[in-house]
Amino acid sequence: MKIKDAYRLAIEAGMSKDPRPRDEVDRVLSDAREAYDKLPEDRRDLFDPERLWNPYADSRFSFCPEEDLEAEAECFMWGVDIGTGEVLLADRLRERGRNISAVVAHHPIGTARTCFPEVMWMQTDMYHDAGVPINVAEGLMKGRMDDVLRGVMGSNYNQAVDAARLLGIPLFNIHSPADNMVQDYMTRMFETAQPRTLGDIIDTLYTEPEFRDAARFNSPPKIMVGSKTSRCGRIVCKMTGGTSGPKEIYEKFAQAGVGTVVGMHFPESHIEEARKHNVNIVISGHMSSDSLGINLICDVWEREGIDVIPCSGLTRHSRN
Repeated sequence: MKIKDAYRLAIEAGMSKDPRPRDEVDRVLSDAREAYDKLPEDRRDLFDPERLWNPYADSRFSFCPEEDLEAEAECFMWGVDIGTGEVLLADRLRERGRNISAVVAHHPIGTARTCFPEVMWMQTDMYHDAGVPINVAEGLMKGRMDDVLRGVMGSNYNQAVDAARLLGIPLFNIHSPADNMVQDYMTRMFETAQPRTLGDIIDTLYTEPEFRDAARFNSPPKIMVGSKTSRCGRIVCKMTGGTSGPKEIYEKFAQAGVGTVVGMHFPESHIEEARKHNVNIVISGHMSSDSLGINLICDVWEREGIDVIPCSGLTRHSRN
């Protein structure tokens, strides 16, 4: 399998587990096509053509010469966060004989960095599915997206990309597709387990190796609002959608009958709001949850004969 095909396979795997209705995903692509068709000729070369088939602005090839796109994908080095140090590490491993076809980041870098807040809009459908009116979800989300966009506009988005370019190492990232995978997996896991209490949620998480690994490094799943004996009520997993949504959503969750939210991480303002509205909060863990989603895509690649070298926070566990 060629590098470009492996990348596309990962995006398509994430699309198959997208929490939105398929017509909403297709609408993102059709809107991109319409935007491109309306551009004047002198601006079309500035348009990101990947928007025409990839609905996730936070997942992109940031550096890969055309000839490398056609190269065989034999082994990827994948880490949760990739910086210049990890690119240099890949180059050093190549010098020592490791066959690394490309470096893969999870969190957005390069071309995916400054536009990644766009994917937060998918949270509106997730909240609507949980019982929040869509007009309310959209109204709350817009302000939060603007906040996040302002936060990333000043980032040095191409720092690691420039290192990859100088060393001639292909570099891309896969964010929302992997997060979609873990959200779907954990939602189905809790539907099967039917935990009664928050303690049961923790016990269910410990059946997965990624969360056991994190616990060994003193980063176990934690109950942040509620107690081990608190009853779960309706459980919502919040794993995808770019980053944390609006803090005001917890009042709407309570009104919609949501009892517990399980997520990778929560800002303090979210903890306070959840406590105010008696919504339980369980932190599954950031590196562990990201690792689970990444591993589910690694398993897709593994079935195609592609190896993955884990680094930078990723713990690799195959489910094949």
